Amino acid sequence: MAHESILIVEDDADIRELLKVLLEADGYQTVLCGSAEEALTKLERTLPDLMLLDLMLPGEDGLSFCRRIRADRRLQRLPVIMVTARSEESKIVAGLEVGADDYVTKPFAADVLLARVRAVLRRVAGADAAEQPGSVIVRGAVELDVDQVSLKVAGKPVDLTHGELRCLQLLMRRPGMVFSRGAIVNQIHGPDYPVTDRAVDVMIVGLRRKLGPYAEAIETVRGFGYRWRAH
Repeated sequence: MAHESILIVEDDADIRELLKVLLEADGYQTVLCGSAEEALTKLERTLPDLMLLDLMLPGEDGLSFCRRIRADRRLQRLPVIMVTARSEESKIVAGLEVGADDYVTKPFAADVLLARVRAVLRRVAGADAAEQPGSVIVRGAVELDVDQVSLKVAGKPVDLTHGELRCLQLLMRRPGMVFSRGAIVNQIHGPDYPVTDRAVDVMIVGLRRKLGPYAEAIETVRGFGYRWRAH
């Protein structure tokens, strides 16, 4: 059974208790918070393995809190699954853009929630195991050396532009995590850079061409953005 710890940040006491019961029945340890401020206090003392974060919180909302976490060097690798109402599609996009790893919509089925939790924990564990010293990221036959600005596909070197390097770095570090076009632009150029969505799409087409038979590793998530396919 699982032994990972999960921080539940949810202001609705009934949903908070339901999440606790479901997760603990599956072997996880849980810590409960009703607000972002309370969660931050707990995070200052100990780091969980994953956080379930409701977006509609009193005080600081979930989007702002997720953005704060991703800006904190100690917390930025903490996996985050957003919990949001089914009608809040724009919130889902915004949450993925500020760095959430996945999302679950309310009302949620227990098996779906647990599957998402397991999948994110597996992806993070796999990413940590595959990343090697010197900023070398290996995903199957694709090897990216960030320090040396080099890409090898099935052992053959492939030339990259600076933008393509930064985009691949973002996608390959977190396989399975969806990145919006805005998040990709921020990775390459920094915030508020005036690049259209079409420019990002064109770059992805170029990257897929360079990946050749492994082009499908970059997966389009319709309506949201792109991700490196998790295997």
